Amino acid sequence: MSVESIPDDKNLKITIAGIGYVGLSNAILLAQQNQVTAYDIDQTKVELLEKNTPPIGDDLAYEYIVEKKTCIFPTTSLKKAFSGADFIVIATPTNYDENTNYFDTSSIDQLIEDILKFNKNAVFVIKSTVPVGYTEELIHRFKYNSIIFSPEFLREGKAIRDNLYPSRLVLGGELQIAKKFEEIIRKCTLTQDFESIFVSPTEAESIKLFSNTYLAMRVSFFNELDSFSETHNLSTKNIIQGVCSDPRIGFHYNNPSFGYGGYCLPKDTKQLLANYKTVPNSLIASIVEANSTRKDFIASQILKLKPKTVGIYRLIMKTGSDNYRSSSIQGVMKRIKSKGIRVLVYEPVLIKEGFENFFGSEIISDLNFFKENCDLIVANRVTEEIQDSIHKVYTRDLYTRD
Repeated sequence: MSVESIPDDKNLKITIAGIGYVGLSNAILLAQQNQVTAYDIDQTKVELLEKNTPPIGDDLAYEYIVEKKTCIFPTTSLKKAFSGADFIVIATPTNYDENTNYFDTSSIDQLIEDILKFNKNAVFVIKSTVPVGYTEELIHRFKYNSIIFSPEFLREGKAIRDNLYPSRLVLGGELQIAKKFEEIIRKCTLTQDFESIFVSPTEAESIKLFSNTYLAMRVSFFNELDSFSETHNLSTKNIIQGVCSDPRIGFHYNNPSFGYGGYCLPKDTKQLLANYKTVPNSLIASIVEANSTRKDFIASQILKLKPKTVGIYRLIMKTGSDNYRSSSIQGVMKRIKSKGIRVLVYEPVLIKEGFENFFGSEIISDLNFFKENCDLIVANRVTEEIQDSIHKVYTRDLYTRD
């Protein structure tokens, strides 16, 4: 596709493939100025969006979907979604496969193959996280040059905000097409105070993985600082205050936790390590290993308290999010359960989804019952609703923030 063949912006048709955090936040952003269709194979998500009901947990989802009724056309039909689209944003899941040591990109492979049956003129913009070198491989395999990779840098529960107010925009691909998509994004954002970075697809893929691995490294650093402090009966807070007062280090991303988790950091660090297969390294491997080490330490500290019934307070990663996938507290939970400790779980998201147990542990819907029947409450993050039981809460949360 040539840039000249792209219609005027007011007539652009953009389809988002995947109505998850990345897909929906991009749909809301792009729908501010364009005609947007959202495609997903999950009928439930499509029906929710048809009813102006947010299919994800996000602090701005209600405002943009319910109150502002952002105009997005949801569908499960490939033909309706992709025929005639000028831009197709791919945001399908790419889970990390522990057997192959690579992201499972089959959803992207199959989707592009299906779309090309209906549309051979659209620009494909891949937002899903992929292995380094994958986009170039796609271009050669399908003999289709109009594919760019533009990574997302979204926080849990704040994906919509982070798209409306981006920190930077990275675009990897043929320069003219990448610049055209950048223009479209800029017309939709609520700020112009961000840098656009134009690179090759492989460089853009690398930027994504190295960015998230750095964040994982920072999380791991302060967690290991905390492990040292707790072991030697020192004040973690005092040490962090002294360390972070150096402006080169700063006070961001320094609140101790049970480990890094969520959609991106665990799988992105492992994928980057896999891409280092032929490259000497020690730091990247250590970042991956550090997460397991931290969970081992936290579990051992809990077991030292000899609890009979442990309550796991919330599985979600961050305030305002409904994502509990790969949350660090689950790793702690598995470790203490393996020692025969009875575990109860309080997680409203699971209750809403109709779960009665989580990996063999009973889910408690009554918070007061939960607090009364656990002799130790384990909380990755402390909120106001458990402050009355703080005397029996085990946490490493110093600042009551994510």
